[in-house]
Amino acid sequence: MRNLLGGKGANLAEMTNLGMPVPQGFTISTEACTKYYEDGEKISEDLEKSIMEYIEKMESVTGKKFGDLENPLLVSVRSGARASMPGMMDTILNLGLNDSVVVAFAEKTGNPRFAYDSYRRFIQMYSDVVMEVGKKYFEELIDQLKEKKGVKLDTELTADDLKLLAEQFKAEYKKKIGSDFPSDPKMQLMGAIKAVFRSWNNPRAIYYRRMNDIPGSWGTAVNVQAMVFGNMGETSGTGVAFTRNPSTGERKLYGEFLMNAQGEDVVAGVRTPKSIDHLKEIMPECYAQFVEISNKLEKHYRDMQDMEFTIENKKLYMLQTRNGKRTAAAALKIACDLVDEGMINEKEAVCMIDPKQLDALLHPQFDVIALKKAKPLAMALAASPGAACGKVVFTAEEATEWATKRNEKVILVRLETSPEDIEGMHYSEGILTVRGGMTSHAAVVARGMGTCCISGCGEIKMDLEHKCFTLGGRTFKEGDFISLDGSSGKIYGEAIPTVEASISAELGRLMGWADQYRVLKVRTNADTPKDAKQAVLFGAEGIGLCRTEHMFFDGERIKAIREMICSDTVEGRTKALAKLEPMQQGDFEELYEALGGNPVTIRFLDPPLHEFVPTEKDDIEELAKTMGKTVNDIENIIASLHEFNPMMGHRGCRLAVTYPEIAAMQTRAVIKAALNVKAKHPDWNLFTEIMIPLIGDLKEFSYVKSIVVKSADELIKNSNINLEYKVGTMIEIPRAALTADEIAQEADFFSFGTNDLTQMVFGFSRDDAGKFLDAYYTNKIYESDPFARLDIPGVGKIVKIAVEAGRRVRPDIKLGICGEHGGDPSTVAFCHEIGLDYVSCSPFRVPIAKLAAAQAAIRQKK
Repeated sequence: MRNLLGGKGANLAEMTNLGMPVPQGFTISTEACTKYYEDGEKISEDLEKSIMEYIEKMESVTGKKFGDLENPLLVSVRSGARASMPGMMDTILNLGLNDSVVVAFAEKTGNPRFAYDSYRRFIQMYSDVVMEVGKKYFEELIDQLKEKKGVKLDTELTADDLKLLAEQFKAEYKKKIGSDFPSDPKMQLMGAIKAVFRSWNNPRAIYYRRMNDIPGSWGTAVNVQAMVFGNMGETSGTGVAFTRNPSTGERKLYGEFLMNAQGEDVVAGVRTPKSIDHLKEIMPECYAQFVEISNKLEKHYRDMQDMEFTIENKKLYMLQTRNGKRTAAAALKIACDLVDEGMINEKEAVCMIDPKQLDALLHPQFDVIALKKAKPLAMALAASPGAACGKVVFTAEEATEWATKRNEKVILVRLETSPEDIEGMHYSEGILTVRGGMTSHAAVVARGMGTCCISGCGEIKMDLEHKCFTLGGRTFKEGDFISLDGSSGKIYGEAIPTVEASISAELGRLMGWADQYRVLKVRTNADTPKDAKQAVLFGAEGIGLCRTEHMFFDGERIKAIREMICSDTVEGRTKALAKLEPMQQGDFEELYEALGGNPVTIRFLDPPLHEFVPTEKDDIEELAKTMGKTVNDIENIIASLHEFNPMMGHRGCRLAVTYPEIAAMQTRAVIKAALNVKAKHPDWNLFTEIMIPLIGDLKEFSYVKSIVVKSADELIKNSNINLEYKVGTMIEIPRAALTADEIAQEADFFSFGTNDLTQMVFGFSRDDAGKFLDAYYTNKIYESDPFARLDIPGVGKIVKIAVEAGRRVRPDIKLGICGEHGGDPSTVAFCHEIGLDYVSCSPFRVPIAKLAAAQAAIRQKK
């Protein structure tokens, strides 16, 4: 009943059914949370009445009464969503205390220090969580009192000290709120329940949900439990433990506890906790009981458990159990060990791993100890995972020079990157941009290279003239150290050491199981042999997208493409393209070799021509001299290429329609390369796929395809080699998707370019959307970035329309996706569901996509 009761509520009920010592209470369902929001953030009279009925039931079970001066009932109020969200929502302990009850409580327990310690904690928690008075005001009062008394620890304060603190806390509350601290336990309870419901939509919870694909519509449950006290003295305590080590996966009880403390003390760091092993020496009977319960819980849930417990006067109580959060390395070890121990099967092991966690295994990470000491300056979009540390440089040329000639590690800081920055990006440890989103040029290229990247940091104030930038109140000059965490988007203004990624044997074993069960093929987006080889090592089964324009930016190539652009005649353009053809052919041969006979999909030239023209004066003068034109002529040509909306301008197949010689040259390079490799490897079942980008009409596709077929067939005929090739299109314009039944008459395959398709459907620029999407998250208009996670209700619906229309006309049409969404687990699951043949993603996301594909297949068969 996790969906209704939340994870915590369901597990508390389960532990109760298992006969474990659980403080009794009740759960307010997730449906009540949803209704609370539907009713304008109000608790209905019916719900309030029901809550008080269950308080009466608790009173009957415990023999205590809410607000009673003889035997008072105190409760905890805790959140509990259906998906574990540790630390994201709020908790209130010791609820039910007031000035009268605390006196009775002190007399009843014979322990005034404990009573007033519980009271001051409650006032502080309630003020912070319910009334949003910051903790710091109360912490300052505690520190002042400890300094006055000459003590270091809270536990050294006397009952009178804590009584004084409670009075000071109430005075601080009145000063901040303007009214007395509430004394009515029922009023306290309703305020606490509202606060937990409200915490479902606090900023950290919203961010956590977005990071972990948790829908905002789920809501949280609220658990009201009778309090048990770990702060009653040295025979009481509290702790947190895991049935296995969450960092390494070692099969050994791992945890910490504090005596004379409440739960928040363990995680707050106010006192140094002791290892769980030490409990055996202090309270052997409680320790033995806890070990027995831990083993029982792990066997029951068949997974590593994260447990919270309290000991009250030598009696053990279990406050929570849940499947424990763990590092990627630990997750793999635990999954494999549980299979070996016969606790789960291989399919369950595959489904146990969060695919996104694999990122941490495939990229460098920060040294854990050093990272704890560092404070981030700012946070932006986590565009490409991993950790990077290096010296700031501001141009791609400087990045190349510093890395190759000075042997320096560098971070490239740019307003935004462009295709001509590719070499500098390659030599950089990490990339930081002021503009751009999750599918900006910097993000896409960095992910392909496996390079750490943070994009869209609008807080940066750039001063390129003086080679510096300002962030977080500090100025960074060329050569200053910064560090980037591409997995979280955090930027640090210091050098933090990194550790290289290491791939364990468990990963290979798990991926072997995943390969047994998945149906979807997984290809890679790769433009270089290095990227292709990396992807093959990770198990890629072909290239789903080779962006040929990325091959044009090396020295001699960029000159040739510029000559082509500035030529006035077909002959001039053909002559310039002839210089490029052998270079492209060589590139394609290397890609075919790297893929070992697996399919390679090559997308013809896509970006607008203005991306290739020179911007520097010296380059313009050199081009003019080469072309026999004046500088003014070249400047006029460059100006003529300006477009108001380049994304929707003269690019993609429109270039081939205008300049068919470009498509002819690229076809010759592709086919000649394939013929040469086929001749060297006659046993390879090699075939190539030529992809025409940005098609919106059948006639448009047919025209470009005729150029391709004419050039290709002539070469194959003259070679006497049997070579298979296909011509298909990228579906990235909504019109192409809506007329897919027509285009499928001629196209051998569709590959959904969901980056541009998302732009077209939403009407967003992917490079600019980051400027306003945060406001959409804050106002709960969107829950996730549509460029990072496919928008299934909108963009997904259009993809599905195209899939169904294409298959009606051509049942054997091959269908794939090659946008950045191809490495997103939720998108992979959708692609499996609608029957695509493959997904294609950047090399370092191949294992993620393979695991997600296996999980989708396994879950569909359940």
